[in-house]
Amino acid sequence: MLKTFSILWNSFKLAFSELRANTLRTVLSLLGVTFGIFCIIGVLATVDSLKRKVQGDIKQVGSNSIYLDKWEYGGGDNYPWWKYVSRPVPKFEEVRFIREKSQLTGNIAFFCSQNGNASYGDNILSNINFFGTTEDFSKIQSLETQTGRYLSDGEFTRGTPSVVIGDAIATQLYGGAKYAVGKELTFKGRKLEITGVIKKQGQSFANVFDFDNALIAPYNYFASLYNPDKSSPAILIQGKEGVVTKALQDELKGVVRQIRRLSPKQDDNFSLNDISSFADKLNTLFTQINLGGWAIAGLSLIVGAFGVANIMFVTVRERTSQIGLKKAIGAKSSTILTEFLIESAFLCILGGLTGLFFVWILAVILSGILPFPIFISPGIVGLALTICVILGVLSGIIPASIAAKMDPVVAIRTK
Repeated sequence: MLKTFSILWNSFKLAFSELRANTLRTVLSLLGVTFGIFCIIGVLATVDSLKRKVQGDIKQVGSNSIYLDKWEYGGGDNYPWWKYVSRPVPKFEEVRFIREKSQLTGNIAFFCSQNGNASYGDNILSNINFFGTTEDFSKIQSLETQTGRYLSDGEFTRGTPSVVIGDAIATQLYGGAKYAVGKELTFKGRKLEITGVIKKQGQSFANVFDFDNALIAPYNYFASLYNPDKSSPAILIQGKEGVVTKALQDELKGVVRQIRRLSPKQDDNFSLNDISSFADKLNTLFTQINLGGWAIAGLSLIVGAFGVANIMFVTVRERTSQIGLKKAIGAKSSTILTEFLIESAFLCILGGLTGLFFVWILAVILSGILPFPIFISPGIVGLALTICVILGVLSGIIPASIAAKMDPVVAIRTK
């Protein structure tokens, strides 16, 4: 153990002395390693952080959930809207039938929406979404209030003019969430009592509801004011714990076809949209981006490996007499080999740590610009250091082998 520690310590000292004696040469040689680590870790950290953000956004709109709607979600330039425009909209009564006939459904909620202006006193906000929902909606969306409370079962049943509002509305109309609870809010001339304020959601890639700028009221109250059929109705269905989304989707297809009495020859007049499937499509894109990062980093690391190998060849030549002296007084070839491999790996680690430092600076900058923080996970740091060690060993193996095989007499006489 002490012998191993001694070898490590001597290797570190020799590496530092090499760095001090030939700073410019060492720095230039390690640029390839630094740039390679910067590229791959920068890409991995950004993509990993983006995946975390997308997964979090998907969870907010309902994990393991299906949206029953007349429209097929996705859009695009070639979106065949004419196929869906004449379909019937989901009905509130279908919620009860689905609950009775589906064996895999856990929570199920009906919701619809109107867009308009919300006001309090002289303050007016435009483009506010007013959602009418049933009880299970908050369970599927995992909505939490930061002040006040969510709507009660009694309020849902009676259809009272009560609402919970988003953080942005509370801030802009009342000066903060704590001042909004208990106050009245006017939406399209109707006065609503605020029972609570939803926790701030922030910007989202899966921005389905934008709860920061939304009002949520009992469906029965909403239906007393507006025609649900003309208010973008949809049914949100969440599977029971442990149920695979695809299995839920397959079962619901049969259930809804049965409810709507479609014959085997008739096409579906509804869509079962799985929001989480969008994340799977993004994963393919993330994989391609990672491959691009690895390709760029690979070229840089190869250049860096040659640079480190060059340092080690020069180092072996400069220390030839020292190597001969060590072998003459009993140092084993394996010890010489280990010392030079450790020194080579240590030089690569220095280059890698420099690259990680620049990645950290980039992460701080991007976190202030992008709608999500860049997080460098311990696993990514460990990967960077592992790459550096492997690269160091590969770069130094030939020079170290040459040093280990030297004849001590010949080496001592070499000047």
